[in-house]
Amino acid sequence: MTDRPTEFSSLPSFKPARRSLFSARKFALMASVVAGLGIAAYGLSPSTGSLDLFTSPAHAQVNNDVSKVAQPIGFADIVERVKPSVISVKVRIKDKADVSNNEDSPFQPGSPMERFFRRFGGPDGLPPGMRGQQGHGVVTGQGSGFFISAAGYAVTNNHVVDGADKVEVTTDDGKTYKAKVIGTDPRTDIALIKVEGGSNFPFAKLSDDKARIGDWVLAVGNPFGLGGTVTAGIVSASGRDIGNGPYDDFIQIDAPVNKGNSGGPAFNMKGDVIGVNTAIYSPSGGSVGIAFSIPANTVKSVVAQLKDKGSVSRGWIGVQIQPVTSDIADSLGMKKAEGALVAEPQANGPAAKAGIESGDVIKAVNGETVKDARELARTIGAFAPGTAIKLDVLHKGTDKVINLTLGTLPNNLEAKADFNGNDNGSSSRGAEVPKLGMTVAPASSVAGAGKEGVVVTDVDPKSAAAERGFKEGDVILEVAGKSVANSGDVRDAIKAAHADNKNSVLMRVRTGGSARFVAVPLAKG
Repeated sequence: MTDRPTEFSSLPSFKPARRSLFSARKFALMASVVAGLGIAAYGLSPSTGSLDLFTSPAHAQVNNDVSKVAQPIGFADIVERVKPSVISVKVRIKDKADVSNNEDSPFQPGSPMERFFRRFGGPDGLPPGMRGQQGHGVVTGQGSGFFISAAGYAVTNNHVVDGADKVEVTTDDGKTYKAKVIGTDPRTDIALIKVEGGSNFPFAKLSDDKARIGDWVLAVGNPFGLGGTVTAGIVSASGRDIGNGPYDDFIQIDAPVNKGNSGGPAFNMKGDVIGVNTAIYSPSGGSVGIAFSIPANTVKSVVAQLKDKGSVSRGWIGVQIQPVTSDIADSLGMKKAEGALVAEPQANGPAAKAGIESGDVIKAVNGETVKDARELARTIGAFAPGTAIKLDVLHKGTDKVINLTLGTLPNNLEAKADFNGNDNGSSSRGAEVPKLGMTVAPASSVAGAGKEGVVVTDVDPKSAAAERGFKEGDVILEVAGKSVANSGDVRDAIKAAHADNKNSVLMRVRTGGSARFVAVPLAKG
């Protein structure tokens, strides 16, 4: 899949279908029948004078009654005011040998976003004959955007302009200008561009109000190259996590948006921008009424940094985190499933230096409760590097306060070596762990598994372990907070959990380069 928007070099001609001609004939036939009935009715009338049905007192009364009825609210006045601020964005990307395998995609390969969400603005999923001009290392594409200042600064999506060597914008009045990319932020998919050769552009205001579910919303953009298209709908949901990354906080709208709407604004009834349209859920490739917009408050903070320094810096504590599920909360003795569970602190990161360990639960930042792992990521990312913060942490069953200074979120975190799960001729397939439905072997006995923990060598597909996502090659590092080196350690930890009347046992598991905690329910008896 690619995130490259596609230019439609020629729009399909809209030829009248045969059905339309048939419908016209049918309409004409019906008109003739009605006219015939009118003549027949007139022939039966005892009056010999002409009868003007359209000036009768009854018709006049109907007109008067209809005029008193409240008319549906239209959007024409708002559209007239905001539409001039919206632009069509055309880009040219060259020297890309294989656009379909673009390595600059803002999404992680295999992520839910890449698998299930169609980027509208890229060539993937377009019907034959409507793809952009590709070949000879050049691809052209189109998206949308909008001015945020009279000086020509405009917002669009990162995936619209990413890698472009030429950017042009077309305004609502049909004028075309060159533009340059000021800065981009792949993590939020926001880009700031600056139009050259013009001034005093009509611009839109980013809303100060939070979008409410049920509010009207207008989407304006350049779907399929049809610039200046307006659609209407409502805010369907907020705070959506669509698997794009830790900063997901999308507004969901049902205003029809399609490929080419990427980077375009979603307006509220005040004419303010509540979000930037960036993705749709579309099994078919077209609009099905589920679109996602980046909230205006996120756009504001990102654009401010892009304009100031061309990039975005975020606070960083250096931990892998995951949600606290009800099973995990039970395993840790927590009354409520909330906060962010530290799966693994990064070596030499701020959290590790401050004493945060695997299995700790971060419950609050500067006294503000953290609802879940996603909220922690957004909260920390909103701070500037170098900020001193206070974390409320549950550490080995005890509440404690940890003070630390945030580092700078690296652009590319160092990847850890993957383990492919093969035992490469290991002499043993491992020992069975009763009640869990899997067998394990010491990691040191399996080539490529490292020296810590035990490797899962087999999983019963009908077992509790399989239900929790265990698979061959996973490395179990800890069980119930204790390091394990062999199957005996795992069995002892499970027996201890049974003795404590635990409903589940918490395991720290490494899959590839990532660690996570898994609460595995314990069979009774």
